[in-house]
Amino acid sequence: MKKNNTTAASHHRKKYKVHEDDQVKVIAGKDKGKIGKILRVDRKKDRVLVEGVNIVKKAMKKRSQNDRGGIVEIEAPIHISNVAVVTKSGSSTRVGYRVENGKKQRIARKTGEAL
Repeated sequence: MKKNNTTAASHHRKKYKVHEDDQVKVIAGKDKGKIGKILRVDRKKDRVLVEGVNIVKKAMKKRSQNDRGGIVEIEAPIHISNVAVVTKSGSSTRVGYRVENGKKQRIARKTGEAL
């Protein structure tokens, strides 16, 4: 019989202040300073996939007759703590929340503008 080691807290979905389609800036690592759009958020591993960031070479197998296979360059996920949301003006900021007219709205902590 397999023992289940999950706690009550692990059943809750992790919440992050960055979402898909957010413009983010990489603040640490080999691609520090690059700006890109979030393509996917992996809540289980605390990682995000950012467009054009953390490019790695991967050997791909030939899948079909007309598929080439070989070595391709793809984006690899980076840890969520290594990105910061970018405002429309281009500065990186933390994300806060404000309730207006009964609706929760994400705002930039630095400037106060809506995200």
